[in-house]
Amino acid sequence: MCKACVCVCVCVCPPCRQFQGHTDGASCIDISNDGTKLWTGGLDNTVRCWDLREGRQLQQHDFTSQIFSLGYCPTGEWLAVGMESSNVEVLHVSKPDKYQLHLHESCVLSLKFAYCACYLGRSKESSSVLSCDVSPDDKYIVTGSGDKKATVYEVVY
Repeated sequence: MCKACVCVCVCVCPPCRQFQGHTDGASCIDISNDGTKLWTGGLDNTVRCWDLREGRQLQQHDFTSQIFSLGYCPTGEWLAVGMESSNVEVLHVSKPDKYQLHLHESCVLSLKFAYCACYLGRSKESSSVLSCDVSPDDKYIVTGSGDKKATVYEVVY
């Protein structure tokens, strides 16, 4: 028998706040590190930023494709938007700066910034990446893919 146990409790409570505005499903979310902003991406081709304290919409960004994933930068300056069109757009959240990345052959279902906010390089998966995460020390990148496996990559600087 295992000496260490993990217990997960889920509390079903009434919501304390709801954010309405998308005209189609809210497909992805991310919360700022300081807990003041909520970013939502929608099947209505929009990304919205919400003030978590006041419950009001702060920003809206319109795209030409459905939004499948969001990654909010730990520094709070950038938001990566993964789309059904296979593109990724990286937006500065307070300036009009924007970058487009065309590195994928299918829709982008998961995004994650490294904690140090450095570009770490890339490796191509043999199947669609369905999920990803970065270790808090930025030493490992983990992906879950459509070929039924999770892969751990060690980041070499």
